[in-house]
Amino acid sequence: QVQLVESGGGLVQPGGSLRLSCATSGFTFSSAAMSWFRQGPGKERDLVARIGRYDWNTNYADSVKGRFTISRDNVKNTVYLQMNSLKPEDTAQYFCNANIVFNGEYWGQGTQVTVSA
Repeated sequence: QVQLVESGGGLVQPGGSLRLSCATSGFTFSSAAMSWFRQGPGKERDLVARIGRYDWNTNYADSVKGRFTISRDNVKNTVYLQMNSLKPEDTAQYFCNANIVFNGEYWGQGTQVTVSA
């Protein structure tokens, strides 16, 4: 069965960095477009970054461009989100998403990121 397990969240001061990981299993990782979403308190879940399944093209929300980098390792079946220059407004639950060709969309359980002094 498809599993997505996020890790790497935590408490960080403004200006700091975190690296989120999403370890996957149960599907052919290379056949999935992978994304990171986030949901702050009382807010909708929004796309943060996406990396394509074949061309590895990346897309970012305007609010994180230049600060966040999404990457994938098709050997380790893992997608990463490197987050630099973190701001309090980046505080949210971060979710990994897999859009698997001919299979559908799947979500991880989320990892909390809190940016606070």
